[in-house]
Amino acid sequence: QSTEEEGRHKIFIIALSFAYFSKALTGTYMKSSVTQIERRFDLSSTHVGLIDGSFEMGNLLFLAVVSHFGAQLHRPRLIAAGCLLMAVGALLTGLTHFFMGFYISKRTKQKRLRCILKSCERESSSHMWIYVFLGNALRGIGETPVTPLGISYIDDFAKAENSPFYIACLQTITLLGPMFGFLLGSYCAKLYVDVGYVDMESVTITPKDSRWVGAWWLGFLISSSLLLVSSIPFWFLPRSLPKQGDETDTPTPPSLTLDGAESAQSSNQTIKLTEIAKALLVTSCIFPPCPSKGFLPSLKRLLGTPTYFLFLCAAILKFNSFIGLLTFKAKYMEQQFGQSASRANFLIGVLNLPAVAVGIFLGGLLMRRYKLSVVSGAQLSFATSFMGYLLLLLQFGTKCDNRPVAGLTVSYNGTQSVSYNGEMLFSDCNRDCSCSPNEWDPVCSDSGITYVSPCMAGCLDSSGRGKNTVFHNCSCASTSYPPGSSTSARLGQCPHAKDCSRSFTSYMAVSVLSSFINSLGATPGYMVIIRCITPDLKSLALGIQTLVTRTLGGIPAPVYFGALIDSTCLKWSIKKCGGKGACRIYDSNMYRIIFLGLITCLSGTSYFFMIAVIVLLKRQFWKADRDIKLQQRKASKESGIMVQLETQEKSGAGSTSPKLSSDKTDSTGVGKDLEG
Repeated sequence: QSTEEEGRHKIFIIALSFAYFSKALTGTYMKSSVTQIERRFDLSSTHVGLIDGSFEMGNLLFLAVVSHFGAQLHRPRLIAAGCLLMAVGALLTGLTHFFMGFYISKRTKQKRLRCILKSCERESSSHMWIYVFLGNALRGIGETPVTPLGISYIDDFAKAENSPFYIACLQTITLLGPMFGFLLGSYCAKLYVDVGYVDMESVTITPKDSRWVGAWWLGFLISSSLLLVSSIPFWFLPRSLPKQGDETDTPTPPSLTLDGAESAQSSNQTIKLTEIAKALLVTSCIFPPCPSKGFLPSLKRLLGTPTYFLFLCAAILKFNSFIGLLTFKAKYMEQQFGQSASRANFLIGVLNLPAVAVGIFLGGLLMRRYKLSVVSGAQLSFATSFMGYLLLLLQFGTKCDNRPVAGLTVSYNGTQSVSYNGEMLFSDCNRDCSCSPNEWDPVCSDSGITYVSPCMAGCLDSSGRGKNTVFHNCSCASTSYPPGSSTSARLGQCPHAKDCSRSFTSYMAVSVLSSFINSLGATPGYMVIIRCITPDLKSLALGIQTLVTRTLGGIPAPVYFGALIDSTCLKWSIKKCGGKGACRIYDSNMYRIIFLGLITCLSGTSYFFMIAVIVLLKRQFWKADRDIKLQQRKASKESGIMVQLETQEKSGAGSTSPKLSSDKTDSTGVGKDLEG
């Protein structure tokens, strides 16, 4: 019997580890596919940020209810249902691709009005991004029971000395999920979106083109399969397991009653919806009279702790900067340094994430090796975070100049001038060509200047097929080139200057080092929350921190980061029925300043709160140490007085007996004298 139960213990740990890995992989794959989804559905970065934030919306919607009442239900089956729901959400996201037509990115031609109207009728698929939004939200709802119920289940059956080891194994395996998620994103971004359905020879764009869309849907189908497989073992696990080392065969896991006391619950006991509603009213203390241990009184006590409140403010700001960086880091590498989405995701998965994992592990090792106090832990967290912040400032210097695009970043004669006005796209060399300013089919001339389209370059002839197409007799190319030189142009944007590759190498080195140093303070910072408050508020403190940071950071950060990134766009794609689509080219200088500047401002502001936290912790623990020393002195004085009294009593007792004997002698002598 004990061998069978031990086997179930191991099955649960392995199954939960795989579920953690699968959900982390799916989440980071979504981050890596932001650019592909933006181009496929012709969306702005703001809309993509809203889609990305839908996961947090769904997750937070049911987090409190599931965490509070899940322990009174069949936890393994709830986890299984959560994994199944995540699989359905990922499947819905991936299947959206098959609801749409083929992705067509060809050189646009002049169409008559009736053709444009027909295209508008066919473009109902432009609203298909709503299914991606719903699929991501479903995935967020499904993840709700996995973490809290899995950890509580482990804590119920594991020995006290084994529980931290099991949880550490879970966290270690979870760190592998993001790495494989970005690697999967890198692989799928290499494949064309309609791979297997179109002739690749007819595709005229490359992965570095701003119109390229990878097979984003493939990764969601793979992750959906993983999530589905991860749900299977939980359906066959019992509602509860006996405690390790306990010889009794009937497990009686503790459960919380409405007044907060623990009571043993039989395995066949179920909780009703009326009890859940009644418990919500009592625990949240909506209607008076309120119990002394209600939710709101505890929350009031918690937020009334200055150290915790200030640390929470710092955590919100840091989480905002982290989510913005994680969501748009790959996009920044594409736009600033001309990297493909595949290469950007690959480098993040291979370099940045392992550095973060090593940093978190070493941070915990430092806490254990040197037995750092709360104040020392806060100081270490601040010092490492601030060093990473200084390295972030160095990234402002690692840059690449704007690519020369005629009419956008340079004039047609090659002089530098950035304009957001579409009229600048026209020049004397192409004014008679009847070109559309909404067209984006870039060609690169031998002079190194990119033109928005062959028409805007004034090209008259072409030769070749597919990606090897070359345009000839381009009148605009001759205006910026010496007479008699080639006036041809080839498909695609001109590459960045050679020194851009050196800047990118420097950027990656600084980025990896910054990620490592920042993550060193993650564990000490986490321990500050646990140790700076009273033990009865620890669970609530961690729950409120998760809830608040994800609500105020996970949901709005991708949206406002995306909106500010959109403000740096130089050329928007225009949808067939009008309206802005996805951005084709950004002002890379403004992109760098706004993206890094926003991260810098958010992180920099958080340090004011961190400094206040350290000051308060020093005062708090200095006062506690002073009180302890005073008590020790008082106790030592009292013990000293007691020792003195005991000594005096002993010495008094010793001196009394000789006196008595002498008195007796004296009296005896007097008696003898009287007798004489």
